[in-house]
Amino acid sequence: MACEEILKAVFPFLEGTELATCMIVCKQWRDIARDDYFWKCLCCKKWPSICKRSSPPTVTYYNLFQNFHKRPYRRTVLPPKLSFSDLEFYIDIWTEENIIFSDVVPGPVLQKGIWIPPPGICDVLRFHLEGPEYKMTLPVEPRFTIPLCQTVSVSVLVGRKDTNKVACIIKKSLFDYIDRTAYRALAYDYLDFSSPMCLFVSGVRAWISLLFMDHGNEGALDVFGIEMDFCDAANSEDEVLWLLDMLEWK
Repeated sequence: MACEEILKAVFPFLEGTELATCMIVCKQWRDIARDDYFWKCLCCKKWPSICKRSSPPTVTYYNLFQNFHKRPYRRTVLPPKLSFSDLEFYIDIWTEENIIFSDVVPGPVLQKGIWIPPPGICDVLRFHLEGPEYKMTLPVEPRFTIPLCQTVSVSVLVGRKDTNKVACIIKKSLFDYIDRTAYRALAYDYLDFSSPMCLFVSGVRAWISLLFMDHGNEGALDVFGIEMDFCDAANSEDEVLWLLDMLEWK
């Protein structure tokens, strides 16, 4: 059997990266591997409905596979206009109608990495706090205890010192979920944006968590810290600042 016939028999069984590697072996292999039939076979595995057409929706199946077979690299975010030194956060927490925490928190205090959690916290919570995801944390001093029988709510506003404007991050939302495995009580709210670029953006949530210790008391939470993040919507300091900059400032 000729070499060309062998290659044409083998190439349909290769994965995309393997077929692409074959294209750099020599000119003969490249010319054979560029046959759109082989790339149609790969596209059939990933998107069977695409191959029901008589012709590819793009110029070639090769172009289709090259452009969409893997997630694109994360684009570099331009430096934000804001900095944490321009911001201050107003955090208020109630049990029913009684205020139990109220503080004006300077932006730099809420940045990641400036607070070491206290000893004695559970391993799951420690791994979460030390994980790579971007999160803003704040120690609670003095610590406070929340009876589980009471309704707890939170509001978070943020102020800009450069423009003297305020935006809402979390309205008066309830801590309606307690994660006993990670020792966090969670509340969230949807962000309101004013930027024209965000007219079609919805569902971006701000999360705030009460971090508590396990003392074997199932009826109350011993809160030692507060955490705030935006989950997958912002995973770095620059992304968080860009997100905050697009809020509806008044």
